[in-house]
Amino acid sequence: MPAQRTSTTRLPGIGVQHDLTTEEQQHVSVVAHRDGTRTLSLYRGDDPDDCAASLHLTAAEAAALVDALMPDHHSPNLLHTSDLGLVAERIELAGHSHWNGRLLGETRMRTKTGVSVVAVLRRAEARPSPTPAFRLAGGDTLIVIGTREGVEAAAKLLGRR
Repeated sequence: MPAQRTSTTRLPGIGVQHDLTTEEQQHVSVVAHRDGTRTLSLYRGDDPDDCAASLHLTAAEAAALVDALMPDHHSPNLLHTSDLGLVAERIELAGHSHWNGRLLGETRMRTKTGVSVVAVLRRAEARPSPTPAFRLAGGDTLIVIGTREGVEAAAKLLGRR
């Protein structure tokens, strides 16, 4: 039986496309959009350019699908946030955001949303446990943890212009 094949293609201005051809020669494509959403597409076997079905997923729906596809990890030290009603997500800070250049503490994110910022990714560097004095910059990706509602409120707060 032939092995599965994968490839990744950058889509400027859109995101990244990940393609998988299964052992049964079925073609599946996932476009990871810059806004965190995903488009899952299945292609016809007799015509690899003919999309048989396409499904657009929110970031939360994509995370739920990942949870469903990943095998359970049996480490007793691993925190399964979804079991606790929590989610961990990435929120990108746009360059035009009101918070660009401001201190993390000025957002009052934990007070307003109940969400904690556990790290900030900036270029190729991760900054764990940023303090309230951490200065945000456009292009930063904040790793947050909280309830689904809190994370959505945090994304809305950070998207403020």
